[in-house]
Amino acid sequence: MKRHFVTALFCCSLLSACQPNKAENTPIIAEQNPSNTVVSFEDAYSGLSGNTIIEHAKILASDDFGGRLPATEGEVKTLAYLTEQFTQAGLVPTEGDSFLQPVELISITASPNATLSIGQQNFNYKENMVVGSQREQAQIDITDSEVVFVGYGVNAPEYNWNDYEGLDVTGKTVIILVNDPGFENPDAGVFEGKTMTYYGRWSYKYEEASRQGAAAAIIVHETEPASYGWSVVANSWSGPQYGLVNPDKGASRVAIEGWISIEAARAVFAEAGKDFTNEKAKALQGPYHSALALTASASVQNTFETSMSYNFIATLPGSELPDEHIIFTAHWDHLGTDTSLEGDQIYNGFHDNATGTAGLITIAQQLGTLTERPKRSMTFLIVTAEEQGLLGSKYYANNPVVALDKTVANINVDAMNILGQTKDVAVVGQGKSELEQYLVAAATKQGRVVVQEPRPEAGYYYRSDHFSFAKAGVPALYAYGGATPLNDEVAAYRKKMNVIQRGCYHQVCDQYRDSINPAGMEEDARMLMDVAIQVANAEIWPQWSETSEFQRK
Repeated sequence: MKRHFVTALFCCSLLSACQPNKAENTPIIAEQNPSNTVVSFEDAYSGLSGNTIIEHAKILASDDFGGRLPATEGEVKTLAYLTEQFTQAGLVPTEGDSFLQPVELISITASPNATLSIGQQNFNYKENMVVGSQREQAQIDITDSEVVFVGYGVNAPEYNWNDYEGLDVTGKTVIILVNDPGFENPDAGVFEGKTMTYYGRWSYKYEEASRQGAAAAIIVHETEPASYGWSVVANSWSGPQYGLVNPDKGASRVAIEGWISIEAARAVFAEAGKDFTNEKAKALQGPYHSALALTASASVQNTFETSMSYNFIATLPGSELPDEHIIFTAHWDHLGTDTSLEGDQIYNGFHDNATGTAGLITIAQQLGTLTERPKRSMTFLIVTAEEQGLLGSKYYANNPVVALDKTVANINVDAMNILGQTKDVAVVGQGKSELEQYLVAAATKQGRVVVQEPRPEAGYYYRSDHFSFAKAGVPALYAYGGATPLNDEVAAYRKKMNVIQRGCYHQVCDQYRDSINPAGMEEDARMLMDVAIQVANAEIWPQWSETSEFQRK
C-alpha cells in the first residue's frame, strides 16, 4: 500500500512557491471598501460582475493548475489561490486559524480479472458485468451465495414501500432494478412519478443492501431508467474507485457491488424459470421480492492507494446571529493531467467547476464590501473530490466545521451558465424545500420565472455537493439559468456555444474560450447571492417540504 500526502501545505515557503505568478495571473482586486463609503446590498448586487467570474475561472482552469486533481501540485496552487482571494475579500477561517479541512481519500482498484457467475451464466468484465468492492481487502470472494430478486431494493417508510419486508438476505446476493418505481409507472401515484427520488440512485441501493446484511448487490442496467448507457457503467465503475478512508475499512458495506447488463439479467431470470419482464412488472405494482433458486459466486482482487486532500472553508461572520450559517458550496477539483494522451493532456475543467469556484470567490468579494453585514454568517465551502463521488462534501457532512443544527441552508454552485442570459431559472429537484420561495423572489427581481429542471428523472439532485447536505437534513438548493434564451441574439450565441461545447464534459476541451459570454453567470451569481441574503436575514429557517425524502435529523 502506497501512501501519498500533500504535506505542510501552508508553510510560507511552499505557499509562495506554489502561488501563480501575480503579475501574469492574479486579477487586481481593489481593497475592500477603502474609502469607508456606505455599501448597500443593492450596490454589491449591481457591482457583481461576470467578467470578474471569468477572470478567476480563467486562472483556475489554466494549464499552470494542471487540471486541479486532488493530492497534486495543482491542488496546492488552487488552495493557495483560494486563500489569497478570500483573505483579500475580508473572510476568515471558519474555525481556528486555518482555511483547510483535511480529507483522507482512498483509491481502490479492482483487477480486470474480476469474475461473476450466477447459476450457469458466466459473465465477462465490462462486456456484460462490472463488479468491485469498497472493502479494504486484497482478495474478496463470495461462493454459492443464494440469489434473491428484491425489485427496486427500496425501504421507504414514507412511501409505504419495503421490498425487503419479511426477507432475510444475510449472506445472499440481491439483484436490484435501477431507478425507483415511479419512473415507469408515473400515473400510479407512487414515489414522485418520473422525478427520481434518492431511492432510485445506485448509491442508495448499495447502502440499503449493506444495511440488510447482503453479501453482494447487483444492479440491472437499463439505459432509459438509468439515464446513461452501458458504456458509462463499464468505464465509470472500472479502474480506480475513490472513497473516504473509514475506520471499519469498508466492512459495513456489502462485499461485492456491481452491475449486469439487461441481456445478462434476462439470461439469469430465464435460467431460474422466470421471465424478467414479468418479474419487473410485479415489482412495479408494490413491494416485491422473489427467490431465484440460483447461486452466485464472485471474485475481486483489489489494490489500494491513500492520499490526503483538503476542503477549503471561509466565513464572513454575521452581524447578529454569527453562530448560524448559510453555506455556499462548489467543488474546486477536476480530473488532472493524463500523460498518455497525445496532444493536449490537461483536463482544465473550466466549466466544471472553475466557474462555480470563481462564482463563489466573486460573491464573497461583493459580500465583503457591505457596510451592514447579513444577520447570519455566510460561509463558503469549496470542496475536494467531487468528481470522485462527492467525497469532500460527504466528508464535511460527516465531520462538520459548523454544526449541522447551526447550518440554516446550503446553496450549491456547479458548472455555471456559460450560454448567456435566460428568461427562466431551472431548479434541480424542484419542490423539495422552502428555499425555492426565496429563489422565486430573487428570480422575479430579474424578470425571470422558476421552472423544473429539464430531466428530473435523471436524478441530478443527487449528483452534486448539495446532496451531502440534504442527506444530512440541511435544506439545499441547486438552481441555474434555464433553457429559454433572453432574446434572439442570446439564442444565436447559445446555439453556437452549444456546438463548441458539445462533448466537452470531462474532456480536455473543457477550457476557457475568449468567445464565452459571462452575462449568464453574472445574473445567476447575483440571484444566488440575493437568495443567501434573504435567508440570512429571515426570521425563521427554511424547511423541507412535506413530500421531500429529507428532513432535519
